[in-house]
Amino acid sequence: MRKTVVVKVGTSTLTGGKEWLDTDYMSELVRQICQLMDEGHRVALVTSGAIRSGMAALGLKPPLSLAEKQAAAAVGQSLLMHTYRELFAHRGRQVGQILLTRADVEDRERFRNARQTFQQLFRWSVLPIVNENDTVATEEIRFGDNDLLAVLTALVTDADLLILLSDVDGFFVKPQKGNPLLLREVRELTELIWRSAGKAGQQGTGGMVSKLQAAEVAMNCGIPMVLVNGRTPDVVVRVAHGESLGTRFLPRRALPARKRWLAFAPRIHGQIVVNEGAKHHIVAKGGSLLPAGIVQVQGDFRAGDVVALVDEQGNLFAKGIVNYDAHETRLIAGHHSSHIAQLLGTNGKPEVVHRDNLVVLL
Repeated sequence: MRKTVVVKVGTSTLTGGKEWLDTDYMSELVRQICQLMDEGHRVALVTSGAIRSGMAALGLKPPLSLAEKQAAAAVGQSLLMHTYRELFAHRGRQVGQILLTRADVEDRERFRNARQTFQQLFRWSVLPIVNENDTVATEEIRFGDNDLLAVLTALVTDADLLILLSDVDGFFVKPQKGNPLLLREVRELTELIWRSAGKAGQQGTGGMVSKLQAAEVAMNCGIPMVLVNGRTPDVVVRVAHGESLGTRFLPRRALPARKRWLAFAPRIHGQIVVNEGAKHHIVAKGGSLLPAGIVQVQGDFRAGDVVALVDEQGNLFAKGIVNYDAHETRLIAGHHSSHIAQLLGTNGKPEVVHRDNLVVLL
């Protein structure tokens, strides 16, 4: 079965703990990706290493200021892409660079445009190589060594599998007594798991916290994620073929592409408080949000915006695209759908949020 696989490789894995890129390792990684592509799989590579490439070229030593890291990335980005381009060309493969940011995913139109770009590259059998624009963006440098970016890429490509290549063998929990224990499968991110997350390594910026944040998004969006040691022999091919390596974070449910986007990507523009009956209708029966179930409307949103649905205790349980602006929603709140035309002076949709444009987060 053909899969769409997103592979993310961090700086520590690319360097092997040294101060420069390990081109022998990169060549082996390229070989594995090309093998998957030869088997008919679609692969996207999310790579760190731009800052490290620039530092090596300029003879810089850590620590660097944020401005110095951004400038080093400006030098290193082209060097990193040149290295990948040469390695893939040696195996007869073309690559294309995509600079992706969270803003590209939050906006539905930009999300669709990015997705179309990926799909066209896949049709041409070109490997997309993804990075964030480190010269102007600070999120990758400060928070997570591209772990979040890898999940965004998985969302845009509607991936079947996300593989995080790290310098650890997987995720270890740290019980109060005894040695750390490697988890082979994670179905729920418990308090113990979050407590066990450590700090980033000397060269990485993410650490286990950012890996768990990525896993939380992937699990909620229906995408399996595997955290594995990137230096394990043939690791990408073996994981893609289903072998049990590292830690596999299992999705909580299967979601179609549109609801994956709703579950994570867009910025919330407002909040609608609903009563217990409406919450049950949505969560247990897969229903739409009707005006009668609305208790309160918070914020200033427009029709077509994404809003949060919360219960009367303030617990977020769903997100969706609203059919009315905030003022109209306040006017029809608590009323039967048959009263909408009278209250608004015009015919409108019976649902405030239709079930097709709604995703439950529980």
